[in-house]
Amino acid sequence: MLPKFGAIGALLIRRAVAVYIMTASDYAQAAAATLLVAAGLWLVGSVLLSALRTVVVPRGEPRKLTALVFLSVRRSIDLPLRRASAHQREQLLQRYAPVALVLLAGTWAVLVIIGFTPLHWALGDIGWIEALQVSGSSLTTLGFASADDAPSRLVEILEALIGLGLVGLLISFLPTIYNSYSHREILVTQLSSRAGQPPSAASFVTRQQSIRGLENLEETWAEWEDWFSFVEESHSSYPSLIYFRSGEGRSWLTAAGALLDSAAMIEAAVNIPKQPSAALCLRSGFLSLQVVAAQFSIPFNPAPQPDDPIRVSRSEFNECWDSMAAAGVPLVADQDQAWRDWSGWRVNYEEALLGLCALAEPPWALWSSDRVEPVKRRIWATIWRLMRTDGV
Repeated sequence: MLPKFGAIGALLIRRAVAVYIMTASDYAQAAAATLLVAAGLWLVGSVLLSALRTVVVPRGEPRKLTALVFLSVRRSIDLPLRRASAHQREQLLQRYAPVALVLLAGTWAVLVIIGFTPLHWALGDIGWIEALQVSGSSLTTLGFASADDAPSRLVEILEALIGLGLVGLLISFLPTIYNSYSHREILVTQLSSRAGQPPSAASFVTRQQSIRGLENLEETWAEWEDWFSFVEESHSSYPSLIYFRSGEGRSWLTAAGALLDSAAMIEAAVNIPKQPSAALCLRSGFLSLQVVAAQFSIPFNPAPQPDDPIRVSRSEFNECWDSMAAAGVPLVADQDQAWRDWSGWRVNYEEALLGLCALAEPPWALWSSDRVEPVKRRIWATIWRLMRTDGV
């Protein structure tokens, strides 16, 4: 009897071990499925948060995914830009921002489809390829693939609602972007006739002197003060606007720089009664550029000293002075003090202006884009920097 009982005991032990092994395997599969579903939900949530921060939430929110998409598109055209002529380069850069914006919407859609795929796989008795098809069908509301059980259908409905929500966000977002762009460009276009093309402080001062006199610029300063306030609000809420280029040979950045240089020159070097509106325009301008520059982590000193060095030389200032004097502009007697006063104004906006010019690469213009090199765009360094910040 003992051998018989020994054989039965061994059989029971083998079955118990088999049951234990099968249970452990089931636990491992369940744990893996749970992790995949959690990763999918995190991905979907991150995309939705990115979309809301890009489209809905006003300024101040980090936008990692948007930054990575724009950076990747810009890196993809580096080689064509190096080989292109000046005209071809401008055409490529004009298309860069619109293409990146469309690809951003496509990136949101693809990531949501990928994020929902583990949910469809975990809830239904289907493989990964079929789960991906169901996810794509649900987000696009095409209905060419669907699951049979009720929980899967609920997930499909949820994904379809998210897809419709993303479409709704885009429908409202694109007109907002282009309305802001059109509003920005009105004064930029007008400045071409007032300050030349490309614009410069010398051209602005001499033309205004010959056309209507430098004492009658109150309306101009008020218009540009409002313009700087608008740029601060719109370009910090929708940072991609800085990459939308102006018309051929023009740029909102070089226009802003020339206008600020002109206002500072009139305040510092022109012998006319002081105009408070010019000083208000200057302050609105450098605060606006600093806020926009901060959105891109461009380093600048928010409270520089008037005697801090600037990247416009004294000889360049003297050339502008001689040009104004030749045009009959009434200048102050002390040229040295005028240089100190003018550089004391420029130091407030120079770092932010040149940093934005290096990033957006506008056409050549005096005292702005002529003294910067395009920033080096390193994807992995940017990813590491973005990972160390909050937000998506």
